[in-house]
Amino acid sequence: MHWFTGLAVQSITSEDEGYCESIYLIGKKRAEPRKIFLVFDYLGSLKMSAKLSEPEEKKDDSPELNIKDLELSDGGEDDKPEQISKSKKKRNRQKKKKEQAAEAADQNGGADGGGDAATEKKPSPPQQQKQQKTPGGVKQTSPKPTIPIDELFPNKNYPVGQIMEHSKLKNQKLDQMQEKKMLEKLNEDTYQDIRRAAEAHRQTRTYIRDFIKPGMSMIQICEELEGTARKLINESGLNAGLAFPTGCSLNHVAAHYTPNAGDTTVIGVDDVCKIDFGTHVNGRIIDCAFTHTFNPKYDKLLEADRDWDQGGWHRRPLCDIGAAIQETMESYEVEIDGKTYQVKAIRNLNGHSIDQYRIHAGKTVPIVKGGEATMMEEGEVYAIETFGSTGRGHVHDDMETSHYMKNFFVGHVPLRQAKSKALLSVINQNFGTLAFCRRWLDRIGQSKYLLALKDLCEKGVIEAYPPLCDAKGCYTAQFEHTIMLRPTCKEVVSRGDDY
Repeated sequence: MHWFTGLAVQSITSEDEGYCESIYLIGKKRAEPRKIFLVFDYLGSLKMSAKLSEPEEKKDDSPELNIKDLELSDGGEDDKPEQISKSKKKRNRQKKKKEQAAEAADQNGGADGGGDAATEKKPSPPQQQKQQKTPGGVKQTSPKPTIPIDELFPNKNYPVGQIMEHSKLKNQKLDQMQEKKMLEKLNEDTYQDIRRAAEAHRQTRTYIRDFIKPGMSMIQICEELEGTARKLINESGLNAGLAFPTGCSLNHVAAHYTPNAGDTTVIGVDDVCKIDFGTHVNGRIIDCAFTHTFNPKYDKLLEADRDWDQGGWHRRPLCDIGAAIQETMESYEVEIDGKTYQVKAIRNLNGHSIDQYRIHAGKTVPIVKGGEATMMEEGEVYAIETFGSTGRGHVHDDMETSHYMKNFFVGHVPLRQAKSKALLSVINQNFGTLAFCRRWLDRIGQSKYLLALKDLCEKGVIEAYPPLCDAKGCYTAQFEHTIMLRPTCKEVVSRGDDY
């Protein structure tokens, strides 16, 4: 039943002559029904006529009336119902609202200066809620985020990262652009998985930057970060979770340090801490890092690490990208405790391509000149990371190992030790080919596994990644983002308001 201007259309029959009953409502009173006849002439125009009708037991031959002649009265009990226009009803509703607002203002004592002040326009509650809530209508908790990203965005349209247009696409023909857009639609599910992981990363790091305080233990920082990220990504086995352990390397340690059980290291007010962690959804990995300091004397070091050219470099050979990054970074000098250091790009660290469930997918993005002349290709995902140092600009393995990862290409390897077989089964079930650490093995209830882990490393099934260190006494910094090379643009998916 369709309602319009007080008219309810119940049925229409016949091609040349239609019939419908109308019911007029005035307030809460129901008037008598009328019959409206629709007549179509041969020219296709519509002619409408209406005839008043009594109930079935009181039928009589009433003269036909034109539809324009049907008018409704003001709604008195003895008057016949008349048609009221939409605009008049709207005006009546607005007038009634104003009167109610004025009465409410009078009851409140007229503190705002009378009825006119009470009727001033204010943002409606739904609009205010809309600004505070996500498209899903759920507001994230603060200061610690606890609501999973997929619940904040139930329509699965996650925030898009920074878009950087391909300069060469400006001269593309329309049909070529349409083809590229269709390719993006085919990969939309992959894009949304990556964006969901990126949003979990953004909210986690925004919270953890405020959480970290001098004097905290590194274990406390890592567990708080990882617990928050697990909630936001809505951890679900190998379908969603953390992509690799939290790196929290201090000062001369550039990468691959996370505390093992019993580590009592604490962060100090003069420390330079690199926070590097990853999230994933269906194996689509976000690899993103930042450097955290408390003392502003390191600001120039951090600025050198961030200030590298991002415009158009994805169209250059990878070796040219490294040369551009090195030129920018090494143009900086930083003064620390009265001594001036030239910032050096760490030449044996680099960015890398990323594939599904594979953090290092084969291609490397150097941060110094030299290397291969390989090009980035459409559809690839990269982690672009820069490392600056006040030391030698070269890292080596040092300290106790905490990071491990299963060899992506390893086949069947015969294992004699039962504990090695059992540990490998646990690794396959919980981590697959994603990186893990000893704390995570402790977390899932494993104990006395070091000999079995060493055996797996010696057999080549598992690879160990010890901390990477520059000269002791120097300071290193790191920044990193994940990018997608879409057919129509480059998307820096991990970009946020912080960096």
